[in-house]
Amino acid sequence: MGIIYAKDCFVPRNDLIGIYYMTKPLQITGTVYILTNKNNTVLYTGVTSNLFVRMQQHISKYYPDSFTAKYNVTKLVYYKQYETIELAIAEEKRIKGGNRQQKMDLINSMNANWIDLWLKEVSKW
Repeated sequence: MGIIYAKDCFVPRNDLIGIYYMTKPLQITGTVYILTNKNNTVLYTGVTSNLFVRMQQHISKYYPDSFTAKYNVTKLVYYKQYETIELAIAEEKRIKGGNRQQKMDLINSMNANWIDLWLKEVSKW
């Protein structure tokens, strides 16, 4: 696949290869992430093409009726990036299909102390 240039948008179509809109390349990626609340009692698994913006939405309760807003789930404890959004969606489905212990094991493999990765890493991007 060639370079796709675009202005602040996600372009998931292979037929747009070679079309140039801006001067910087758009890297099409997806990120799977797991959030919890301050007591680490609630887990939420999600997928996004822009983790920075999505985390800002969770933290600000941009969607006030959402699960994460209702249960104050804003602590980022796991994330993994993929080359395509399709790969990320497949991984999100796999994780959601697992039980709580499997999700906790996944978090522990990357973040044993369950520190907030938004504060430590992602917010500085």
